[in-house]
Amino acid sequence: MRYLNEMSMRRAVGFLWAGAGSAALVILGLAILAWPEPLAGGGTGVPAGVLWIALAALGAALAALWLACDRFILARRHDHRNLPARPEFHGGRDLGRPSHADELDGRTLAELRYVVFDTETTGLRPSDGDEIISIAAVRCNRGEVDEPGAFSRLVNPGRPIPRASIRFHGITDDMVAGESPIGEVLPTFHAYAGDSVLVAHNADFDMTFLRMKEAELGVEFANAVLDTMMLSLFVDPVSQNHSLDAIAERLGVEVEGRHTALGDSIATARVFCKLLPRLEARGISTLGQALDASARVVRQRGLDLKY
Repeated sequence: MRYLNEMSMRRAVGFLWAGAGSAALVILGLAILAWPEPLAGGGTGVPAGVLWIALAALGAALAALWLACDRFILARRHDHRNLPARPEFHGGRDLGRPSHADELDGRTLAELRYVVFDTETTGLRPSDGDEIISIAAVRCNRGEVDEPGAFSRLVNPGRPIPRASIRFHGITDDMVAGESPIGEVLPTFHAYAGDSVLVAHNADFDMTFLRMKEAELGVEFANAVLDTMMLSLFVDPVSQNHSLDAIAERLGVEVEGRHTALGDSIATARVFCKLLPRLEARGISTLGQALDASARVVRQRGLDLKY
């Protein structure tokens, strides 16, 4: 993985700090015990009691410094959670029904393979030149999320990243300067996805960025596509908020690394797995039924947003 999300960073720093700090304290303690003269106070040496007090003070200082670092990482995490969700996006295309839909319509949702993905971009307007700067995905099969097998890449957009978007995803020009362009990364993601059903939250946004590159790069995303936002609207039409954070909270899904492509991919995958039994309870057990239900929600949602 190219970079750690906030909570992974917190765990990594905690382990490193605890290991290094404990090792340093043990070594210093053994040094005091191993050389009692003059350290133990013989002759003109330093009294052992003073050294033990100094060692205790060092331990307290290390603990205080770790606490400050931990609070900084947590503050960054909560700052990301307080950022507004990406606006609902409708690109005006038939999002999820591929040309070979008839072959898949009768397949049950439980038996299909899914690739759940997310992108981070320079902005919200793909038709005005905004580009992908990060793309990540995880595979799902029979309700299990394959996090160790995740796909995660940074992308050099070939243009400066606006400060307004850096506030959301934290990706800077320096971070992508040595990365591959989308022309190299997208075919790799295409191979990773294969013929799996693609799943994303507010999927029309991400799919628009992918499909705008198809002709240029000679790849085609002919996959069926499901949108967790539309599925959530179908199973829970009374709720007013269908952002990823809101759905995750309702379903008891922990979100880590919010506003990173990998963190959001994992959260979306966990949400999707929780939605599957709820869809079945509403009579949606096949891919064809899920696509039809999503299309009905999209049509209704368009009317709701318009009026």
